[in-house]
Amino acid sequence: MEFHLHHTDSNTKARAGTIKTDHGEIPTPIFMPVGTAGSVKAVHQRELETDIDAKIILGNTYHLFLRPGIELLEKAGGLHHFNGWKRPILTDSGGYQVYSLSENRKINEEGVTFKSHIDGSRHFFSPESAMDIQRNIGADIIMAFDECTPYPCDYNYAKRSMELTHRWLTRCADRIKTTEPKYGYSQALFPIIQGSTYQDLRQQSAEFVANQNLPGNAIGGLSVGEPHDLMYACTEQVCHILPKDKPRYLMGVGTPENILECIALGIDMFDCVMPTRNARNGMLFTSEGIINIRNEKWKDDLSAIDSALGGYVSTAYSKAYLRHLIINKEILGAQIASIHNLTFYLWLVKTARERIIAGDFLNWKTQMVKKVSQRL
Repeated sequence: MEFHLHHTDSNTKARAGTIKTDHGEIPTPIFMPVGTAGSVKAVHQRELETDIDAKIILGNTYHLFLRPGIELLEKAGGLHHFNGWKRPILTDSGGYQVYSLSENRKINEEGVTFKSHIDGSRHFFSPESAMDIQRNIGADIIMAFDECTPYPCDYNYAKRSMELTHRWLTRCADRIKTTEPKYGYSQALFPIIQGSTYQDLRQQSAEFVANQNLPGNAIGGLSVGEPHDLMYACTEQVCHILPKDKPRYLMGVGTPENILECIALGIDMFDCVMPTRNARNGMLFTSEGIINIRNEKWKDDLSAIDSALGGYVSTAYSKAYLRHLIINKEILGAQIASIHNLTFYLWLVKTARERIIAGDFLNWKTQMVKKVSQRL
């Protein structure tokens, strides 16, 4: 994997670059749709490529390990062959599921024992097995195994958790160095910064991660309930420490406003389930603001969902028609809304990139933050 930094905004820390992988190039800043079980919910791979123009998607190690299982994915030749997606894939390590399944797991130095949410069966992830599983899934970008702490979090717990994450990272890196990539293409390991919202811990973690000199770096443990100001402060702090010549990935973020503000702080990569999850409940993100399509006010509105985006779905269907589908629980409604929201997110980061290169990112960002945050 290679990263080339092309432009840095003169008024902010916003960056425009390109990540090169064996499955294609990824222009940054980028938003990555989440395909938890190997599929972005309600969206065909064809639509991800042609209408949404997603450059990379995510797979979830925990869920793919349980279903369909690593043996089948290996038999298929990896997730790319299994789901028909020809562009890059990033897999998380299962660390977030360790966090979210707190009542069904036990953590020790060796790794994590957890119960399947499907059938209650017991399984064990270690840093080494998390690397092997992601190798076998066939990800282009592999995430280190970490523990994600909740918010709020006791300082001593956050410190112990961060130190454990660092020891696990060393084991992850050793495993990647002593094993070969699968399926004939390269696989890059990204470490994850932790430390909750404590400034000194975040600094320690960012310095430790930066010193590993791995192909890219990720920031974890944010967007877990902390105020936005704290998230921005932590992000800004670690971006000052992380090397400029490596991509920076802020995990699980977030709203359009969060993305714009964090691009300005120097973040290159984002992912979040929000555009598809909220779409299925009738919340649309548009270039003019947020729409609850279930509201009566859209019943007779025959204008396009968002003509500014240029995507087929966003321009071909009216708000009234989409409302009709959502109210009647038609499956097509969830599909149209999901494609639209992802089209908007990809339009947002693409336009941010264009503005960074053009040199007027700050003025545009200031205007867009106001727009995308308002309820219509």
